[in-house]
Amino acid sequence: MSEIQVMQAIHDALREEMLRDEKVFIIGEDIGIYGGCFGVTRGLKEEFDLTPDENTPIGQWPEPPIKDRRLIEPPIVEGGFTGIAVGAAMYGYRPVVEYMFSDFVTCAMDHVVNQAAKQRFMLGGQCKMPLVIRFPGGCGTGAAAQHSQSLEAWMCHVPGLICVAPSNPYDAKGLLKAAIRSDNPICFYEHKLGYRVKGEVPDGEDYTLPLNKAKVAREGKDITLISYSYTTVKCLEAAKQLEAEGIDVEVLDLICINPIDRQAIIDSVKKTGKVLIAHEGVQKCGVGAEVAGIIADSEAFYYLDRPIVRFGGCDDMPIPYNKELEYSYIPQVETICDKIRDLLK
Repeated sequence: MSEIQVMQAIHDALREEMLRDEKVFIIGEDIGIYGGCFGVTRGLKEEFDLTPDENTPIGQWPEPPIKDRRLIEPPIVEGGFTGIAVGAAMYGYRPVVEYMFSDFVTCAMDHVVNQAAKQRFMLGGQCKMPLVIRFPGGCGTGAAAQHSQSLEAWMCHVPGLICVAPSNPYDAKGLLKAAIRSDNPICFYEHKLGYRVKGEVPDGEDYTLPLNKAKVAREGKDITLISYSYTTVKCLEAAKQLEAEGIDVEVLDLICINPIDRQAIIDSVKKTGKVLIAHEGVQKCGVGAEVAGIIADSEAFYYLDRPIVRFGGCDDMPIPYNKELEYSYIPQVETICDKIRDLLK
């Protein structure tokens, strides 16, 4: 086992899958020499892209086969290169799209929602859609309203899209490898602050993880704390702090937010009888609302001895640029602790 960061785990998964299958390619802004907006693809251009460098006159460029042009850096037109990826997936390739920021999916919604998600259904299963879209998102970097959003609930509302949001290196690598091998369109959410999260990953093991399962990240008996992505990291720290007060928190990491692992939620809530759902996306109509609905619609509801509590991002304003306001906009370790203390009174 080696301890690595989430960004290294994602890089390794991309590299290993490109070595495994020559039909895997990556398309996105600045993913070559620059290594992508957050450095995840750094070093892959030298290994997989034999396109002549920018100093070679255009008239002298050879016409390389697609297998030798596997890191494609398009203009800043998300709608255009997402459409290219959708078409390539229908043709049998396995494209991985990288947006610089997850917010920019708004420039490509038709291709994601009306094409990628629906083609297999509209064509009666005659085509596959092995497409992965990587969404670096979340706030905490001072990137303000248009570069910090958590819009995953939008995609969870679209039939045909699978949405995953890992919180640690082991899950990130196994899920991305599974996503690339899947014949369905996958929205792969990566938190910008989560890139530096460290964890152990098996050395030299070619493993994948299911794209529909949650896991208990910490056992507990007093309350269930449900989350995903980087907020899971905060939840684990909150649980650690509350342990000193005699509060035993169970942390359930959803990991896959569409489809959601209903049984894992039900089992944990039945065990503890109390639940807090925390996430960074806007609370109103967010993933937490769906989780609350699952609990209310199931036998777990009759095991509750407190109301279901949701704790998400602010409903009424965009993400601020100001550091202090941004910090207060979303759940933090201390505010998660406060919510749990209030719920247990």
